[in-house]
Amino acid sequence: MELSEKQQLIENHHQPLGWTRSPQETCSDSASQLSEGASDVGDLWWSDQLCQQTVSTSGPESDARRRARRKLCIACAMSLVFMTGELIGGYAAHSLAIMTDAAHLLTDFGSIAISLFSLWLSSRPPTDAMTFGWQRAEILGMLLSVVSIWAVTAALVLSAIQRLVHGDYDVDGHIMLITSGCAVGVNILMVLVLHQSGVSHGHSHAPHQHQRPGRCDHENASVRAAFVHVLGDLVQSVGVLLAAAIIQFWPEYKAADPICTFLFSALVLGTTVPVTKDVFRILMEGTPRDVRVHSVRTQLLSVSGVTDVHSLHVWSLNMTHALLSVHVTAEEEADAQTVLTNVTNLLRSEFSFSGVTVQVER
Repeated sequence: MELSEKQQLIENHHQPLGWTRSPQETCSDSASQLSEGASDVGDLWWSDQLCQQTVSTSGPESDARRRARRKLCIACAMSLVFMTGELIGGYAAHSLAIMTDAAHLLTDFGSIAISLFSLWLSSRPPTDAMTFGWQRAEILGMLLSVVSIWAVTAALVLSAIQRLVHGDYDVDGHIMLITSGCAVGVNILMVLVLHQSGVSHGHSHAPHQHQRPGRCDHENASVRAAFVHVLGDLVQSVGVLLAAAIIQFWPEYKAADPICTFLFSALVLGTTVPVTKDVFRILMEGTPRDVRVHSVRTQLLSVSGVTDVHSLHVWSLNMTHALLSVHVTAEEEADAQTVLTNVTNLLRSEFSFSGVTVQVER
């Protein structure tokens, strides 16, 4: 190697994103590359070794993957079928509230479909043209889904305003009551389908230390996200059911329909704005929300032999895979290989990065 006296390059493609190689093959490759001129090195590069975190496609993880896909497929089919039913029922009842509930159901369908799509993409290997694989397709799909939902919601809000202003509309309370009652039942079924016993369904954005996000975590996260979406839709369906009961028994209060449209449109926006922020953060190569760069820098400076940290970059491929690259300056008397090993081990154990690249400099 021409620059073997200055630089030793170790390129073991860490594969937490879905493609796999055998640990034996990767470790033997690493050993052969390490032996090529490891005598006197000034700069060292390191990419996480696959043998440390090989993704297996057999055993319990594969079962979890199949269970996640099965749950998401069932929920996706139910969302699509009943969304169509709600659109028909809302049109027949002249109810904007039901149409808005159908729009919210569209968000569930879109998010579940994107989760399924991303699970499929996660098994595709990278290519020379797409060295990271197709991980960002999930993000682009989320953005398209959100924009479509906003367009539909804006049209429904405009119609609700016109109804309140002019008042020349009628709502069939009977059809609205039947449709909204079915919506509640379907959403309860979807909650039961997506429920994961022993799994927290809340959102936590605290730093996930001492964990490594793998494909199984991604699948569980996809099911949890779909579960939360369906819970929100269940609450909205109950609200539409109450509005339908009011209109059925007290027709003079038909304004409950457009008022529900306003309330549920706000709910739709409230659930999609955080997703939009995450999408733009990822597309703009921003630091993941659960990573504190200052904390990473402080931890790196605490490593024995490290005097400076610069060119620290942290970004995300998608919602679950964060990457890091950094240059660290070592003391003259420090062993560069030892510093490299200590820094890499620290980043592995303390932070949830899917891929790490470290350069040690003098």
